[in-house]
Amino acid sequence: MTIWRPAARIRYKALGMHWRGDKLLAAEIEDDTGRVKGVRPLGGTVEFGETSEEALRREFKEELDVEITVESAPFFMENIYRHEGYLGHEILALYTVNLPKDAFANQTRIRFSEDNGQVCSAQWYDLSDLDQADGPALYPTGLKQLLVNRAP
Repeated sequence: MTIWRPAARIRYKALGMHWRGDKLLAAEIEDDTGRVKGVRPLGGTVEFGETSEEALRREFKEELDVEITVESAPFFMENIYRHEGYLGHEILALYTVNLPKDAFANQTRIRFSEDNGQVCSAQWYDLSDLDQADGPALYPTGLKQLLVNRAP
């Protein structure tokens, strides 16, 4: 298990929200003991000279080996948080994306590797199961409420 700490600077990240019906694809976030404390949409850091959309496409290709279709303009969130007592700060560009039609069609859980070799898991979550006392949180904090308010 890799111990992760937020960078001591503001990070710019692109996240892709892929839906399977009313379930959101999200990667697990673990605490230092390996317990899943929350989940967040997949994506990663925008590199210098790269647009957030380019970063999102690159991250899905690197992590899941899929070419995504971006279905929306981004909406933005600022996320100031604590992880294991360490302060993190990020600006997030969040997009609705689609995976290729048959990608992961028979899977409910996906295992993938980060660029540092850390093995991660993602699965589709019903929003109603997130941010509950007995379930994982949806990160960034406030995303669930934004998604509920944006629903038609």
